[in-house]
Amino acid sequence: MSLLEVKGLTRSFGGLCAVSDLSFAVERGSILGLIGPNGAGKTTTFSLISGFQRPSEGDVYFKGERITGMSADVICLRGLTRTFQIMQAFPKLTTLQNVMIGAYVRHRTVAAARSHALEILRRLGMALRVDEPARNLTLADLKRLEIAKALATSPQLLLLDEVVSGLTPAEVDELVGLIRQIRADGVTIIMIEHVMQAVMALSDVIVVLHHGEKLVEGPPREVAADRGVIEAYLGEEFALA
Repeated sequence: MSLLEVKGLTRSFGGLCAVSDLSFAVERGSILGLIGPNGAGKTTTFSLISGFQRPSEGDVYFKGERITGMSADVICLRGLTRTFQIMQAFPKLTTLQNVMIGAYVRHRTVAAARSHALEILRRLGMALRVDEPARNLTLADLKRLEIAKALATSPQLLLLDEVVSGLTPAEVDELVGLIRQIRADGVTIIMIEHVMQAVMALSDVIVVLHHGEKLVEGPPREVAADRGVIEAYLGEEFALA
């Protein structure tokens, strides 16, 4: 049984169909890349899976349980959480305090939440930033903080929304290594990303969306060679690279 199954997922906003009849499955322990042009429906798909929006049609199953229509907090408690493309840190709180908020999902005491948050930050290379207010962090550290807050909820499935975009090549390499370690620690991942260096390096399977519909699904090399994907998204430069 797949960890996550998306079946016929559809979301319309008035006359606009942002996601149309989308189906795919995610195997436990894998990384699935969700790519496509801006406006293709990627972030809407994340919102539908994670409970921030309700689908117009279709269903989402997590660990064999239908979670369609459940609220985001209930889905999070079941082990599925997400990051946000527009980072959601509390700027006046310290890095540690931001992560502790997520830790309270599983830990009811301040001491336990603090201990768990500190361990997450250590694993993400942010041990020296724990007392730094979030407003003082660099972009790269804010990206790590966004991941840390999500990991603090102890997810089994983590949805990463453009956590690599905007970083330098060296920072991308560092974050790719961290994402690999998160998967090695037992967390299954779906990632939205425009940085193809990261998508190709990390993904076991890639799903390409275009105008809200699934254009193609398959291993990275096959997807990168697909003529429809090249024309709709990657461009000839990528195909010739």
